[in-house]
Amino acid sequence: MEQQEREVLDWQTFGGAARQLAQAIADDGFRPDLVLSVARGGLLVAGALSYALDVKSIHMMNVLYYTGVDQRLDAPVILEPTPDLSELSGARVLIADDVADTGATLEVVRDFCGGKVAEVRCAVLYEKPHSTVSCQYVWRRTDRWITFPWSSLPPVTDPAAAVTG
Repeated sequence: MEQQEREVLDWQTFGGAARQLAQAIADDGFRPDLVLSVARGGLLVAGALSYALDVKSIHMMNVLYYTGVDQRLDAPVILEPTPDLSELSGARVLIADDVADTGATLEVVRDFCGGKVAEVRCAVLYEKPHSTVSCQYVWRRTDRWITFPWSSLPPVTDPAAAVTG
């Protein structure tokens, strides 16, 4: 995949994007009781939104779907542990993720919340045109592959990523 086919998000732009996304949520009048992060990509988005919206309650769901660049499983798989929503029947939940690509991951998480909470809305930095889920809050729409600042470098456990000097 050529570099010009990518949408590149750096750390500074991420900070502004998360703030703009939070402002759109606030301007809409939605006041979530909890932010539900879709790990791993949604962890930083959820943290930024929870601070900007002053929401203290954050939960996480780990959903395995992507296994590499444009490589995925046949269907998303929810990994344990899952959040206990049994005492949150009146809660307004904001699902936060980095991207709604196919929409399959968000659909699984939204369905997991269905009937357990009062209201569910989705916020993402990016939404792709072919996503099966239309998120209520989107910072930017693109059809490109996205390079996020948290996944742009190889893991430090990779010998090729060793820092010298």
